Amino acid sequence: MTIHGTECLLRMYEENPDLEDYQGGVPRWCTGCGDNAILAAVQRLCRDEALRPEKTMFVSGIGCSSRFPHYMKTYGFHGIHGRALPVAEGIKMARPDLHVFVNTGDGDCCSIGAAHWIHAIRYNMNMTVMLHDNEIYGLTKMQASPTSPKGLRSNTTPRGAYLNALNPLSITLGVQNVSFVAQAVDWIPEVLYEIIAAAFRHKGFSFVRIMQRCPEWLPNHFEPWLNDPQKTLLLTHEHGLRVSPSLAKVYKNQLQHDPSSLDRAREIASGIDPIPVGILYRNPDVPCYEEVRHAGALRSSEFIKAGLEAEFDKFTIWPQAADAKTRPARAY
Repeated sequence: MTIHGTECLLRMYEENPDLEDYQGGVPRWCTGCGDNAILAAVQRLCRDEALRPEKTMFVSGIGCSSRFPHYMKTYGFHGIHGRALPVAEGIKMARPDLHVFVNTGDGDCCSIGAAHWIHAIRYNMNMTVMLHDNEIYGLTKMQASPTSPKGLRSNTTPRGAYLNALNPLSITLGVQNVSFVAQAVDWIPEVLYEIIAAAFRHKGFSFVRIMQRCPEWLPNHFEPWLNDPQKTLLLTHEHGLRVSPSLAKVYKNQLQHDPSSLDRAREIASGIDPIPVGILYRNPDVPCYEEVRHAGALRSSEFIKAGLEAEFDKFTIWPQAADAKTRPARAY
């Protein structure tokens, strides 16, 4: 069997990566920001799964969470507000062999990007999507977001938010072709890692909502849940989240939940206090859009080279003395 030279070199390289192999720029998030915990969990996942940096892609939109690609030593695309998902879908269609991750915020995903979010669930493309939900616009200095609770005072709602918060879990579970939905919190690192790892290993659109702290604009917002373990409901199951004995001693409020039950997942998703944490729904049988459309099948190296040559020819300056008939012909 003949393999490409680059692939041969990669196979010769002994893959025992360290965390440092995935650490990009120095994070500029505030001290105590939950984004730091998410970054640590994702870098650990990349190390444990030995993901090749050149085969791994992080895509984001705009917001505090969307600085994520800058801090990963992989490929990355920092897009525009609300457009992370269509960019990620385009990448997956062009390169279905890549590991694609999306980092988005409650404003980026649930407000300006809401339409893309709904259709991305329906397409069920194989990617891992992390919604960093701090229930406030942090980058633009404390405006109410779609997930801000009713009554929250902010720069745009000085008398308190008038509407009940949008529930990303319930919405995702209500869209056709949903295949994986989970919820995590940044202050339980062990569970955060396990949920992101399960999402990555799932084949399909894996949606993980992560409740994360904003120490700058909502410093005490999640304190009741941090101080009282009983306000966290761990969803455990042999086909879902498994909790270590040491963690189980602290978080005793647990519920055996089979993630194959969509109706039960929808019931649990509506819970606010206690916060349900774990895998709500998983269905590995939903077809992925890139496979339905045979993504990448026509993008051979010869096809790509021909396309590049065609574009280069548009700017070629041919010798004036040469007859047009002598110009080399291209096969497209």
